[in-house]
Amino acid sequence: MSVPSNASVRPELSVSNLTEVERQILASLQQIRFGSLEIVIHDSRVVQIERSEKLRFDTKGKALGESLS
Repeated sequence: MSVPSNASVRPELSVSNLTEVERQILASLQQIRFGSLEIVIHDSRVVQIERSEKLRFDTKGKALGESLS
């Protein structure tokens, strides 16, 4: 059996195909700059998403998200 050379290895990811939990996880990942995301699972189900975010500053006290000029 052969696979066409233009076949995608992964199925197309569409936001409309995602569950609410998956959308929330993606939104949390997109919004965080520095920090961590913890997904709590009980009985094979996501029951909680915890996001811990850090604010980082350069040596002059300027937030790293701002331009450094």
